[in-house]
Amino acid sequence: MTEAEPAKGREEGLGFRLMKVEDIPDILVIEHEAFTMPWTGEAFRNELTHNHFAKYMVMEFDGRIIGYAGMWAIVDEAHVTNIALLEAYRGRKWGERLLDELMKTAAYLGMKSITLEVRVSNDVAQNLYRKKGFRPAGLRKGYYSDNREDALIMWADLPSYLDYGVMEGRVGLE
Repeated sequence: MTEAEPAKGREEGLGFRLMKVEDIPDILVIEHEAFTMPWTGEAFRNELTHNHFAKYMVMEFDGRIIGYAGMWAIVDEAHVTNIALLEAYRGRKWGERLLDELMKTAAYLGMKSITLEVRVSNDVAQNLYRKKGFRPAGLRKGYYSDNREDALIMWADLPSYLDYGVMEGRVGLE
């Protein structure tokens, strides 16, 4: 196994923490791999330094950033802004783990519900969101500027943070 090859089935070394400005170069690698219209470094810098509603976390494996997720926490609703994982680490349910951590963090912050937009053509993501309790709530016509594709709006209720049970570790977004 080379350094670039992730160990299949191995989860020790997997962790989550608060995103820092210094993480932006690594985040941009993931962003460009995952999205046709990637955010810029300046967009992430603004989110981390000027948007007091923004909460972002990174997922690390053996100390390397392999994914990230972000949301805006406004009153009692969380709006997922982005969630992405390096392609080499997909297919092992780690995207689900990342979404779980984001949802736990939203509950910890007192959010009662969570929402997101997803491309109508992205069945893989929609299936994950449905598995996590999200349900369709409407369409945003022409939402994606790269191809004018519609976005499916999805919502989920969040249990209270205490209902998540005993945490294996603190997320660190206090």
